[in-house]
Amino acid sequence: MIIGKKEILTLLQQYHIPYEITEHRAVYTMEQLSLVSLPHPEDDAKNLFIWDDKKRSFYLITIKGNHRLDLKAFRRQEKTRPLSMASASDLGRLLNLVPGSVTPLGLLNDKSHEVIFYLDRAFLEGSGRIGIHPNDNCATLWISVEDLIRLLKSQGIPVHLFNPVIL
Repeated sequence: MIIGKKEILTLLQQYHIPYEITEHRAVYTMEQLSLVSLPHPEDDAKNLFIWDDKKRSFYLITIKGNHRLDLKAFRRQEKTRPLSMASASDLGRLLNLVPGSVTPLGLLNDKSHEVIFYLDRAFLEGSGRIGIHPNDNCATLWISVEDLIRLLKSQGIPVHLFNPVIL
């Protein structure tokens, strides 16, 4: 079963996870998202779907929306092979997402847990809230980071918290 926006909202209700949702036009980049009026822009997330140079390991890295991740530093920190952006076809195959809709909630579609998830520890500070797509780039879902972690872990998805080096 493919988990889309409707299934995400149902799952949040089943787990008693409070949320706020902002519907907006489709956005494909952080620049496009910056033109949308959001209630909590300081909590918005940027999601990078990457793979190693041998295309053996896939990673979803979620950082604060206004940051740029130093991938070389991430590679050294996490002891990975060289990294680059993964293909749209692999994004669709593994997470059932299209470019522009990448989100940690897409991991719910990765039944074999091939994608390794890294979450910026900074989301736990301040409001403790995160803004992510509900597997659809026409909305932003605002939930507690702790609830997101709890939901993913309940589905057998490991969450690696890290302190990213920002450019």
